[in-house]
Amino acid sequence: MEYNIRTATRSDAEGIARVEAVCFPPAEAASLEQFQERLQVFPECYVVAEADGKIIGALSGAVTDEAYLPDEMYHDVTLHKPDGSYQTVFGMTVDPDYQHQGIASALMRAFIQMAKERGRKGIILTCKDKLIPFYTKFGYEFQGVSDSTHGNAKWNTMLLKLDK
Repeated sequence: MEYNIRTATRSDAEGIARVEAVCFPPAEAASLEQFQERLQVFPECYVVAEADGKIIGALSGAVTDEAYLPDEMYHDVTLHKPDGSYQTVFGMTVDPDYQHQGIASALMRAFIQMAKERGRKGIILTCKDKLIPFYTKFGYEFQGVSDSTHGNAKWNTMLLKLDK
């Protein structure tokens, strides 16, 4: 199967929201309106996987000055700091029909490269226990259980330190 990885555009909001809705429980998934707002403020922080003109995966986040991802960042686009030191990951999704084909890894490699090119010190994210091994293979280090209450789930903080 052929697909390409590219920076998102504002017109990708519906496709991103569709994949998000099938990959995350309702309490954790961002809405179409949230994606539209985020893509207005920081479209450069989104990468998507596309096949046959359809969004099949996405990876996104905002930028901050702290190696910490507070829940408020998910809901307040004004907390995005374009010149910040740390790229965050709000979520990574791959349509279930396209999973286990290397798309998530391709998205992560593109995202890491993007953060390096922009001079970020690192990438910070929270994830569930089952995803710790996935992120570890990219060099992320477990920082401990997050104090996040997003979606009433348990989250772990992971940090990838980037060499300048």
